[in-house]
This record gives sequence, structure tokens and C-alpha cells, in this order.
Amino acid sequence: MATAAESFILAIGTKKGLWLATSRDRREWSFSGPHFLMAEIPSIGIDTREGRTRILVGVRSPHWGPTVAHSDDLGATWSEPEHGAITFPGDTGAAVERVWQIYPDAESRPGVVWAGAEPISVWKSTDGGEHFELNRGLWDHPHRSEWGAGYGGAAAHSIVVDPAGETVHVAMSTGGVYRSLDGGLSWEARNKGISAYFMPDPNPEFGQCVHKIAADAAVEGRLYAQNHHGVYRTDDNADSWNSIAEGLPADFGFVMLTHPRRDGTAWVIPLKADGERIPPDGKLAVHRTDDAGNTWTGLSAGLPEQEYNSVLRDAASVDTAEPAGVYFGTRGGTVYASADEGETFTEVASHLPDVLCVRAAVVASA
Repeated sequence: MATAAESFILAIGTKKGLWLATSRDRREWSFSGPHFLMAEIPSIGIDTREGRTRILVGVRSPHWGPTVAHSDDLGATWSEPEHGAITFPGDTGAAVERVWQIYPDAESRPGVVWAGAEPISVWKSTDGGEHFELNRGLWDHPHRSEWGAGYGGAAAHSIVVDPAGETVHVAMSTGGVYRSLDGGLSWEARNKGISAYFMPDPNPEFGQCVHKIAADAAVEGRLYAQNHHGVYRTDDNADSWNSIAEGLPADFGFVMLTHPRRDGTAWVIPLKADGERIPPDGKLAVHRTDDAGNTWTGLSAGLPEQEYNSVLRDAASVDTAEPAGVYFGTRGGTVYASADEGETFTEVASHLPDVLCVRAAVVASA
């Protein structure tokens, strides 16, 4: 449970704005919003390093276009660079369409924030997310011209950084998983074992539609992937991947979450299939493994008996409390929270616009 010095923040990005909520017990929440009404919020990062709470949001206005805004006072005020936080250099001939991911780096690298965008690109900030620089190593990769767009767009949507080293993994739709061993200077495809059944060669070097990746917090070199049909694990830093989908009601979905401390614990939210993007049998459930995917347990206490809305890749999150909290929102505008690692859920918001991104964090109480 939370200590007297802890409180919680929950950020919900939707098709029509951002909602923020705070809580002392993860059961009763106080909401503010909408912030950025009528703007799409596909990405959120909550940076709690250096004793402050900075909320960073990818904002996509239909009139002004995309940018990254930040708040250091829980949404009371917002700031953004005059000329945009993420802007392609002139020689690229490209323009940002959407910011898909905002990822604060490790405690050991304060001020460093990563971002993934559309067109497929990775960016790095060293000033807390106020200005970003294009990662040229990935942008100039010889594979880039062959990367495609997923159903929602060409997305660099997952960034996983080794907190103690220079290894960075990126996942994109479509293109698959790419790894850098030198902090992002150079990249190589790492998709061995991940199927691309929709391609002439179902086992290509790249071209997979990986939906989300996440790292095991306690086992070095172990990551998990939710693919476009397929759930996988690697124990060798993505040199090879193996299926862990057995025991799930379906192997399609978008979400992949891992425990902030404990090895072998991960959560997915299965959908029936790419052609039927609904929970299997219309029964929404979160599935958790505590043994690195060898077995899975369906968790649905507190969730509705029938649900036909899907959960998008970044519309789910975990916090760092003990026990860990699990949160997710649906395309029907309902958000659920669990204060016991998914054993039981409560509805914390409903009738919101289409939920695109959910992030939660433990913060120091004032």
C-alpha cells in the first residue's frame, strides 16, 4: 500500500484531450480536464526524477499539428517550445505527423527523454523533454525505405533503454524490433523467431508488425513482445525470440506490460484477431504471467461481463508501488485501475473519448 509520503497520478490521453487524476489510495480519484480539448493525445510520459513531477504529452492538434508540451504543476500550466519540441531537420524533407511515445530515461541519466514518432523516427532530449534531436542512426538506416505503416500509421511506438548501459531497443509498426548497443549510434534488426505470416517470407529479417515490447525489470537481456498475432519472449537481448502464447485465449493484442521490480511478471490484454478486434467472446480480461510466459492467469474481477471495445498499445500502464498498480482504458472511453496487480479492478472513469494512452506514477506528496 502507499505510504504517508506517497500519492498517485493517472494521466489519460484521448482523441479529444487529456484528463489528469490524483489519488492517495488508488481507489478514489480526483480529476481535472479536459486539457488540450479537441486535440489528440497519443503519448504521455511522467518524469519523476530529480524530486519533481513533469508530465510530458504528445499533442496532435488538427489545426496546429503535433508537438510535445510539459507541465511541472500537475496540469495547472503547460509549456511548449515556440518552434515545436520535435522538428525534422530541413535536409530530411520530412514533417512530424504524430508523437507515438515519450520515454523518460533512467534515474542515472536525468534530463534524458526519448520519443518515437511518425514517420518512423526516434528522438532524444537532454533537457527534460523541451527540445529533441533526431536519431540519425535509425533515420539513415538502409532498411528505412522498406518500413511500412501499421493500421494506425507508421509508428516508432516502443523504446526500451537499459538503465545501466548503452543498449536501446525500439519496436515499430511495421519493421519489427531494432537494437542499438552503442546508445543509438547504430542499429540492427533483431526479429529472429517473430513471425510475419502476412508476408511472402514469414520469417524475414525485418518487416514484422510488433505491437509493443517491454523489458523484464529483474532479468538482464529478457524482453517480451506482443506481435500482430504472437506473444514472445527473448532471454538473449533480442538475438532470438520464442513464443509464449500458449495458455492465452488469443495471441492478438496490443498491450505488453512488465512488473517494475519482479522477474517473470507481465500482463497482456488479448483480442480475438486482427479481423475481429474485440475481447475473446466479448469478455474483457487482463492476463498475467508470473513465470515469464510459461503459464497465464486471466484476471477479470471488477470488469464488465460484456465488452466489445479494444485496448490500444499505450492505453495501459503499471505504477511502481507495492503492490504494483495496473491501469488501462478502452476505445469506448472507460478506464479501469487495479491496486493489487490485476487481481481486482475498479472503474475510475467512463464516457471519455476514445482512450489512446494511459500512464500512472507514484509521486511524492506535497
